[in-house]
Parts: sequence; C-alpha cells; structure tokens
Amino acid sequence: MILKKIPAFTHSTRLFWQGAPRHGLPFSTVPPQLVPPLAQTLQKYLKALEPLLPPDELEHTRAAVRKFSQEGGLGQRLQRGLERRASQSHNWISDWWVQWAYLKNREPLAVHSNPAIALPKLDYSDWRGQLVAVMCCSGIPRGVYCVSLPCTSGHLPVEYHRSRPLCMELFPLLFSSCRIPGPKHDYVAHYSKARRPPTHITVVRNFQFFQLEVYNSDGTPLTEGQIHAQLCRIRSQSWKTDKEPMGILTSEHRNTWGQAYNRLLRDKINKESVRAIERGIFTLCLDSPVMRVSDEKYSSRMAAQMLHGGGTYSNSGNRWFDKTLQFVVGEDGSFGLLYEQATAEGPIISTLLDHVLEYCKQPGSVRAPLIPLPMPKKLYFYIDPEIKRDIEQAKQSLDILINDLDINCFTFRRFGKDFPKGLGLSPNSFIQVALQLAYYRVHREICASCDSVSLRMFRGGRTEVIRSPTSQALHFVRAFDDPSISRERKVDLLREAVEAHTTLTEQALQGQAIDQHLLGLKLQAIEEGLSVPKIFMDTAYGLATHWKLRTGQVPSNTDSVMCFGPLVPDGYAVCYNPQMDHVHFSVTAFNCCEETNAETLAVTLESTLCQLQELLHPSA
Repeated sequence: MILKKIPAFTHSTRLFWQGAPRHGLPFSTVPPQLVPPLAQTLQKYLKALEPLLPPDELEHTRAAVRKFSQEGGLGQRLQRGLERRASQSHNWISDWWVQWAYLKNREPLAVHSNPAIALPKLDYSDWRGQLVAVMCCSGIPRGVYCVSLPCTSGHLPVEYHRSRPLCMELFPLLFSSCRIPGPKHDYVAHYSKARRPPTHITVVRNFQFFQLEVYNSDGTPLTEGQIHAQLCRIRSQSWKTDKEPMGILTSEHRNTWGQAYNRLLRDKINKESVRAIERGIFTLCLDSPVMRVSDEKYSSRMAAQMLHGGGTYSNSGNRWFDKTLQFVVGEDGSFGLLYEQATAEGPIISTLLDHVLEYCKQPGSVRAPLIPLPMPKKLYFYIDPEIKRDIEQAKQSLDILINDLDINCFTFRRFGKDFPKGLGLSPNSFIQVALQLAYYRVHREICASCDSVSLRMFRGGRTEVIRSPTSQALHFVRAFDDPSISRERKVDLLREAVEAHTTLTEQALQGQAIDQHLLGLKLQAIEEGLSVPKIFMDTAYGLATHWKLRTGQVPSNTDSVMCFGPLVPDGYAVCYNPQMDHVHFSVTAFNCCEETNAETLAVTLESTLCQLQELLHPSA
C-alpha cells in the first residue's frame, strides 16, 4: 500500500499521543469520496485489459462494455444508484468493501487474510533470555496502552499526505476490537465504544490465556515495573505445555469456526473467557523458542512465526486470529505484530506500530501506588468431546495450510528508494515494474497484478487497487532481454512503464481508479434485485480479477517487513518496505502449485533489480 511514511516523533506530536488537547483538523474536514464517471471507469477498464487479452477476446469485451454503458441502459441506472448512495453516506463504498473483501470471505484468517509485520530480532537467543524477553515485553503493553488513550478519545495528531489531511477515523477502532465469526459472514465488535471500555489486555503463553488489568485502583496506568512484575507472575503460572491450544480454533475456515464458536459459548465459563479475549485492548503473545536456522533463512523463519505461529507443535496455539491487534515476542528474540484487517489495513497499522515503538523508548514511570496488584486472571475453558474434536480438526487443517505456504524474505542492499528518486522516478512504481519483469522472466507472461493504495484522503476511505500490468510494462518486459534493442531504447521503455504506473497511482489517490467503482456497480445491481451485469460474468473480468501477483508497499520507520499469503492458489504475494539505501522484501507462494516458487521469484527479483540499476547507471 502506498502512504507517505510518518515523520519521526517530535515533542508536539508526542504531546498529542499523550492526550494533550487536539489542535488538528476534525475528521469531518476530510472530503467525501465521490463516484467516478461511468464512461471514464469503463474506458480505463478496457485499457487495463489490453496487456492481458488477445485482440479477439478484447473485442468481445468491448462490445459487452458498449452495451452496458449505452444511454438509458443498465450501466447508467446503476451509476445513478451509486450517486444516490454517495449523497446519503459519508463513504459510498467502504462498508461494501469491508463486507466483500473481508467479512464475507470464508477462507481461514491465518495466511489467507491476516498480514504480519516482522521486526528486527531482539538481542537474546536462548532460554536464559526468558526474563529479558519479559522485560522487553513490559514496554509493549505500556506503549500500546498509552498510545490507545488518545486514539480512543480522539486526541490524535492529524497526518498529512502532500499537504492533504488524512482521515483518522479508523485509529480508535483498533483497540478492544475483535472479529466475530458468523454463519454466512462475520462482523467486528468494537468494545472501545462501550459505556465502560475494557481496562485489560490478554496475555497468552504456552496456549494459556490471562486477563491483565492495566489500570491501578486509583485509575492510573500500570508502570513498566508493575507490568513486568505481572508478566513474571503469568510466566510462573503458565509453565505447563500440556494444555489444549484453544487459539487454534480461530485459524479454521470461517464457517467451521463459526459452528465451533457457537458450541464453545454454550458453556458459561467458556463464554466468559472468550469475551475477555475479544474485549481486551490487544493481545500479547509470549512465544516459546523455535528451531534454529541459518542467518540467511532467519528472516523468513521469523516472518512465518509472526504470520501463523509455526504450527500446532510450535506457537500457533498462542494466537487468537480474530483479534485485531496481537503483539508477538518470542524467547528467541523474535518480535512482531499480527493483525486482522477488517478494521484497518497496513498503513494505519504501520503508523501505529511506529508510534508505539517510539513511545517505548521513553523512560517509564518509576513510582507506583503502594496498593498490591491482584494476580492476573487466568482464563479457563471447559473442553467437552465436541470441542476436542473441533480442536483436532483445526490442528490438522492449520498444519496442512502452513506446510503448503512457502515464505522467502530478503533484504536487497544494492540500493534503496534514493536510487530511483535520484533519477526522477517514483520508487514504488520502479519496484512495481521490476516485479512485472521478474514475473515475466519466470513465467513468460504478464498476469493480473494488484498494488494497493490508501484512500485515507477521503473520509472513511480504505484501499483501492492499482492494476500494475500496463501496455507500457508489457512493451518493456518483452524488450528487456532482447539483445537487438538498444540500451537507450530500453531506458525509454522503462521510464514509460514507470510513469504509466505513477499516473495510475495519482489517479487512485484522487479516487479515480476502477476496481472499487466496478465492485460498486456489481453490488448496486444485487442491491436492486437485478441480475449480475454480463460484463462481470465475462471471462475477461474473471481473468482480470484472478490476482496472480498480490503486492503492497508498506513503508515504516523500522527495518521491518510485512508478509501475507497469495490471493489465489497459483499466485504470489510480495510486500516491501523501501528504506533510503536498501529494501526489505517478503515473497510467498503455495507449494501445492507446481508453477510457482517463492524462492525462484525472490532470486529473480533480486537479480532483476541489479540489472535495472546497471541499465540506468552502467558505471554502478
């Protein structure tokens, strides 16, 4: 996703996040998102299909689009319906987007939906670092808790992108929220809106959950020393590893988990424990050490640890995948964050994480009330034979999924975003063209690819898709390895491809991309009880939305990398965090597909970036 990286913490920004009066702009000053013109969207749709379809199939789709858009036809009717919807709501598409992109999706949240952020390894590596791990953890609850106060009260510093204010409405929803499984679709419960918002976090170690209050009896937040003491108590109560991994249930197919969820809540004790987890401000996962690997493979191993926990014999039972925010700290120094994105996507989570880590650098309070703290409350579960079967089934399903996922993380060190910037090229668009070339070199074709952009310039805005394969990109990737084409011509084609992607990015940032509009037209037809329009039943639309290459830029102030699973069985997911002089990448693919291989694409991408540098700057 594209969003300008937040600046380093300043004194004034820190005051905002510590609850000082807000001097920024109210949420309502961010403009509403408008419905793009129908003719414009359909013209761009046909243009996006050009590099993907042969001429005869493209002509068939052109005819279907002409019929759909003709005066007085179905397209015009649906467009008017969307414009009415836009006039009656602060965002005409976001609610639909969340429903169809997330809550109606029945795939497991683990791997398929929840992204993870892997942060640099903490400085310890064996069981002797356990107490050190707890000390490191003690700063996280304090940091997240203190950052959550201004979020939930609205005392936020307004972020800007190119001097335009960004919508801040999603930040308060990150805390004390959880996705709840349903029979046909899920929903998200936001407990921070309750009359008495939750005052606890949940901590999980060795598959055992604890409720940890973060307030003293006088209403003051716990100090770092108090939190450390409470975490040590939790550690002493959770040394046994023979407990059932209740969190594994949340990794199941959503329909399966929904049925198990209802069975689980029939028991009063189970219901109280589940509600405590769901209501918690966030969850802190204290992971056991995992198998050592070489330094070369460590970043990939740690990304997997953050994304799914490593399996049922590792730390997957230390997760509640429905929870919006889960911080993960392992005894071996692994450190990161797992989140459920129905509430918010990557840029907001990355911004929050940067603020939390910056806050944790500040000295904590030393003095604490003399009143002794109560023991953290252990959350118990009654497991009857039905629930036991549900857990065993979830274990098998998750281990199959984890074994099927291939993750390859690497840091490209030849250059960072300063190199394309110095040549007048957008760093993100440059990397996107490099991805197109790397994919073409591996598979000898261009595929449907999506790059995400944040729409926070609009009130309630979520994300939009940038379709990276353009005609200009196709011309460039076909020419690059052709020895008969001159270097100068290849440079021109590269610049044209990068500029084409940059133009699409600018259009998307202005709310003028096509995919949300196309989704809106389709859903408006369903809303009006009409048949799905034929342009959405066309094979071209199926091909254009079979995203074989899912990509996203999530910049951060830290040397972190986000990772997520592919959208389709025969696809890849590539995420990257560009720094000044290097870029962090994660590449994932499914082993079940013989055509895809994460390591092959990663190696090809690395060599492709080097060759693009040589093309643009031969002396390098």
